[in-house]
Amino acid sequence: MKLRLIKFCNVKSTNNEAIKKIKSNKINAGIVYSYSQTKGRGTMGKKWISFNGNFFITIFFELKESMPNFEEFSILNPFILKKLLSRYTNLNITIKKPNDLLINNKKVCGILQETLKIEKKLFLIIGVGVNTIIAPKSKNIKAISLNESGKIKIQNQDILINIKNKYEKTFFNYKLNKCLL
Repeated sequence: MKLRLIKFCNVKSTNNEAIKKIKSNKINAGIVYSYSQTKGRGTMGKKWISFNGNFFITIFFELKESMPNFEEFSILNPFILKKLLSRYTNLNITIKKPNDLLINNKKVCGILQETLKIEKKLFLIIGVGVNTIIAPKSKNIKAISLNESGKIKIQNQDILINIKNKYEKTFFNYKLNKCLL
């Protein structure tokens, strides 16, 4: 199965757009990508500060029995994203459980995982925000961008294609590809 790429210039939240697509019953698997978002969401109702130029996607698909379950995905997603984002920095990326990636104890990536049940189908929704170009300034959260810590010029499209390929190869052939994780 392939993840259909759905691009927007601006959305309130990529997760909200994914939910709309699922509810429309027209798309069972995709990636919502937006150049900007105005009301990004984090876990426990927190806000994700979304600066234009940073990276915002939501991956969504129906959870099949051959795939990891919700809890397993909550462990796998940070590891997958850590490995992919490590290509863009000279510094070590660490995982702050359950859903953040840090560089030098500063947040570079947040992951919001949700499920949605439509009829008898259960969908996994994985929102990913990465500070690729600029890190938000906040009293509450120390943040960093990949650009600040990077070894190469950041191309959001490159990150998008790498994530799309990794999820397609790993999870849509999960029984065959457990060794790829």
